[in-house]
Formats: sequence, C-alpha cells, structure tokens
Amino acid sequence: MTRSVYVTGIDRGDGRQVVELGVMELLTRQVDRVGVFRPLVHDGPDRLFELLRARYRLSQDPATVYGLDYQQASALQAEQGTDELVSALVDRFHLVARDYDVVLVLGTDFADTQLPDELSLNARLANEFGASVLPVVGGRKQTAESVFAETRNAYRAYDGLGCDVLAMIANRVAREDRDAIAERLAGRLPVPCFVVPDEPALSAPTVSQIAQALDGKILLGDDSGLARDALDFVFGGAMLPNLLKALTPGCLVVTPGDRADLVVGSLAAHSAGNPPIAGVLLTLNEAPGEEILSLAARLAPGTPVVSVAGNSFPTAERLFSLEGKLNAATPRKAETALGLFERYVDTADLSKRVSAPSSDRVTPMMFEHQLLEQARLDKRRVVLPEGTEERVLRAAEVLLRRGVCDLTLLGPVDAVRKKAADLGIDLADSQLIDPAVSELRDAFAERYSRLRAHKGVTVELAYDVVSDVNYFGTLMVQEGLADGMVSGSVHSTAATIRPAFEIIKTTTDSSIVSSVFFMCLADKVLVYGDCAVNPDPDAEQLADIAVQSAATAARFGVEPRIAMLSYSTGTSGTGADVDKVREATELVRLRRPDLMIEGPIQYDAAVEPSVAATKLPGSEVAGQATVLIFPDLNTGNNTYKAVQRSAGAIAVGPVLQGLRKPVNDLSRGALVQDIVNTVAITAIQARTPAI
Repeated sequence: MTRSVYVTGIDRGDGRQVVELGVMELLTRQVDRVGVFRPLVHDGPDRLFELLRARYRLSQDPATVYGLDYQQASALQAEQGTDELVSALVDRFHLVARDYDVVLVLGTDFADTQLPDELSLNARLANEFGASVLPVVGGRKQTAESVFAETRNAYRAYDGLGCDVLAMIANRVAREDRDAIAERLAGRLPVPCFVVPDEPALSAPTVSQIAQALDGKILLGDDSGLARDALDFVFGGAMLPNLLKALTPGCLVVTPGDRADLVVGSLAAHSAGNPPIAGVLLTLNEAPGEEILSLAARLAPGTPVVSVAGNSFPTAERLFSLEGKLNAATPRKAETALGLFERYVDTADLSKRVSAPSSDRVTPMMFEHQLLEQARLDKRRVVLPEGTEERVLRAAEVLLRRGVCDLTLLGPVDAVRKKAADLGIDLADSQLIDPAVSELRDAFAERYSRLRAHKGVTVELAYDVVSDVNYFGTLMVQEGLADGMVSGSVHSTAATIRPAFEIIKTTTDSSIVSSVFFMCLADKVLVYGDCAVNPDPDAEQLADIAVQSAATAARFGVEPRIAMLSYSTGTSGTGADVDKVREATELVRLRRPDLMIEGPIQYDAAVEPSVAATKLPGSEVAGQATVLIFPDLNTGNNTYKAVQRSAGAIAVGPVLQGLRKPVNDLSRGALVQDIVNTVAITAIQARTPAI
C-alpha cells in the first residue's frame, strides 16, 4: 500500500509551506516516485505545487493533484453531507496513490474555506487515506506559553481523532523563545516535537513581488536583483548623510522620484557593500533623468530601481501589508526554507518515522540529496579560490542557506563583496580572504619554499607564487585552515591540481592522482574512471585507478563491482591494449582480493545482464558493474560525454582521488548545481581523509 504523509495545521498563518517543502525533500531522498495531492484548493494558481513541480521535476499531471475547490466542497457537504464529501475526496486520492510509491498530502489552509470543523475534516481525510499526520502549529506573535499549550492541544486533538501522528512541529516561533519552547516540549508528548524559529527572509517580499503588487514600472534591474528579499523599508526624505546612516542590509529604499541625490547615494552605498540594499522604490510616478539612471546602472549593475504612482504614505501602507511567498519564482527562498527545516528538524528521525517504501532505484535527484545530507552531518570548511565568479557565489549562497558546509572565498575582499551585493547574495556567514594582503602570505611563502627547495624555490619566489588563489587555497588545506578545496570554474585543470601535486601530494598507497565521474542515470549511479587526468596509464597505474575508484564508490554509497573495460571480453582478444587491461585486473586481484572485479570486459557485457549471460555467464560483475575503468583518457572522456549528452545523464565530477587531502576540479562550463554537488563531495571526502 502507498504510504502517505498528511501535513496539516490548526489555524491559518502557520507557515507550513516550509514543512511541506522539507517533507518533500525527505521523501524524494528515499523514493523515486512521489505524488502530491491537495484535497481542497482555492481558485487561482497553486504556488506551492508549482514550486514542488519545478524543484523536484515532477511529471505528475496537475489535473490529478487536486480533489475539489472549496466552493464545490462546501456545496457538496451542505447538500449531501460530510460522508459524501469525504468519499469523493478518497476516490480522487486513490487515483494518485495507485501511480506513486508515496504521496505528500497538503491539508486545508483554514483560510476563508467556509467549512465547519476543519481540523476534524483533515483528521478524517488522513485516516481514510491511510496517511500519517504531521501537524504544524503556528507560533508567530505568540508567547512561549501559548505555543507550548497549542502544540500539546493539537497533538491531543489529532490523536483523539484516531490519527497516526508522526511528530509535532511548532513553526514561526520567536527566535528568542525557540530553545525554551523546545526544552519544555521535550519528552512531554509520545512523539517528537520540533520547534522552528521565524525567519524574516521567508516572509519578506522580493523586489519583483513588490513591483507586481504595486503595479510598478521597473526602470533598472535584472532578474537576480528583482529576486532579492526586501528585509526592511527605509523611507528617504531627509538629507543624504542622514539617509545613509539609516540604511540596513537588505533594505528597500523608498524615496520620492525627484530625489536623485538619494537614489545615487543609496546605490553608491550598495556598490561599496556598506550596506548592500535590495533596491530603490521611487514614488510620485517620478523618475530621474537618463543621465542619473545611466550613472545608477554603472554604480550598481543589476540593482532594481522601480517607480510607482502613489505617494509615500499609501505606498508604505501597502508595503507593510505585503508578505513574501514560496513559489517557483523564488528559488532562493526555497533554499532558505529547506536550510531552516533541516537545521531544526531531526530529518533522520523523521525519515525513519515516515517509513517510505525503500527503492532500489537511485535517481540523480536522490543522489544529489544524499550528497547534501551526508555533508551536513559533519560540517567541514571548503575553500573556493574563485570568489568573484558569479556561479561560485550563487553556489555559495545555496551551500550556506542549506547549512551544507562552512566556506572560505578567496579574492580581493571588496571585489567579492561588491559582486555578491550586485547579485543580492549575503556572505555574512562566510570567510573572505585576499591572498595578496593576507597575514598568512608570509607563513605560506616560508612553507612553500621549504616544500619546493629541491626545485630551487626561494622565499622571495614563493611569496609571489602563494598570492595565486589556487596555491593559497591549497596551502590552507595543507595547513588545516580548510578541509578541502574546489576550483576550476574559470581556471584550467592544470592550474587547479598542480598546486595539490606539489603541496598535498599523493597517499602512501597511491602512485598517481586520478579522477572519477559519478554518472547519474535515470535509475542508478555508475562510477567512471579515469576520464579527466591520466592520458595513457600503464597496467600498474590502471590498477591503482581501479582501487581508488572502488574506494570512492564505496564512500558515496555505491557498492563497487569493477569492470576493467576493453574492446574485447574475457580471453577473446589479444594485443598490447587488451594485455594491459588483463594485467591491471590481475594486479587488483593480488592487491585487493576482497574486491569484485572483471576484466577485460566490453561495456555492454559490463552493464547489460542479457549480454553478460552470453559473454561471461556466472560472473559476479558482468551485467551489474558499478565502477567502470577505462583503458585511457581518450576512451573515458569521450564515453562519459557521450552518455551525458545522449542518455541525459548528470555527470558529477571530476572527483579527484589519491590525494592526502581533498582538492577537486570543476569544468569551466560547470553549472551552479554542479558546483554545489562538487563542494558537498569535497566536504564528505574531508570527513574520512586519506593516509
């Protein structure tokens, strides 16, 4: 039977979208096919479902997501009774449940529903669906005592109505009360109680949402700027020095459109990062001249300037009534919400309680989720040398919001801050270092000169070398100031990994550094090595690559079954290339008799059971290989790219192996998610360092 989780509440304004998003994240880590069902829906777009569909690549037909709208439900209940209403909704739920391993049910929202005893209706629906219930209690603007009492009462209400309550969540509580509430609830109920504090960035509207709500005209700003959260409103009417004193990080400056001095001054402050603002809102339907707008665009590229028709007072009234919403157009809010959920909810415990049916399939999304979860369990510090690169900054924002790891970004500090401010990214929780002026430079120069003295490197020469961001970052890793490094989005592979060869060096049992790609196919993850580093390894090196790759696979939850690839299978072929693979296979068997390995073997015999049954019957690897070792770089690099492009696989990597401490390279075409994944992998590698 399909297992379902029913997220519900007791009143409006509980902010349960954070919980619904968090539960969806948990479910998609465990199973491939997750359905969504909302029994009752208001007219208009369903923002949360659109977010879930975009974020989790749901293929579910939107027409199957909803039971009835509230008007239909109210009429049916009034005319034919609650039993008929429930029966109709149960029928529609099962149309979804039959096609999915697990269903996330989004309960009613207690907002203008015209339904009597809405809590009881949610409880009954959950019972009829066979769903476990996760009630959410809203704590905004409530005392700690009130939140404590309402959480206990909500549990008793749902439990008394026969529901299987998974846990209780008190959401949006005052930050100063959060720990006290959690302490009072601990052990007071038969189920876990999680307490999540209010997060201003979630309720703050974005500049885009403000412009839309006020029918504003966008004079300046790009998509990134319009996606910034307006965390505060600062109204400008005084002289510029007084306005500058009033600015706060993330504020929206509201000023009459004829005050060009305040517009330019606010944007100049933003450009200097003192402080970064969300944007500027001009009232009175006035706009500065073209010369001022041109200057503004140069001062703070991408920062929004929006013009509205009203004067400051009615504009202020409308601004203070706006509240930000999670939707598909606010992915940064989604990252904030997930980071909040994962920090304050014991996701491992909740996952066990959900008991979703286990899946043998490992989808790309499931693999990515597992990476982030593993990295978060034991946070490490990763240094990113390319601190002024936009993709790196956007990845840093995701990593920080999700609490995946601690970060150090390298580069001229003012330039990094300005770039982050232009992108609307908050780097307050990260460390920024400029190698050129860092107090570490002298010590690093001494250290590097000692390491490379045999190559004639003097302290003076080393002083210049260590100002390079990749050398500086590598030395941070070597000296224990960071646990790993990721670079390469704008640097070559050689520029990224050469410092690691010189400074960190290989492990005692490795003769070379090699790499693997995690190839995330539709239903499984394969490990390809080496597709990025060694052009033509000999038999000894190929054996080393196989052993390293098996260890990497095991570290990331892929059971290693090694296929040593060649153009022939078994004893059918001869020649130098086949003999190299055959020799490497025997070397692996001698070094690591515990590993499952087959070679030489062709790719089809390695991954396709029907071919394996013909070519190598009885093999424990053939047809089910998970680690595929290519005989040379030409074969490996072309194969991974062919599979990536033709089969739609996600290639995560290259992941370097054989180094004493983790340093990983990025493709110069790496996307933001690629960088996030690689940083997570690096953090995981740092938890179990090589010897």
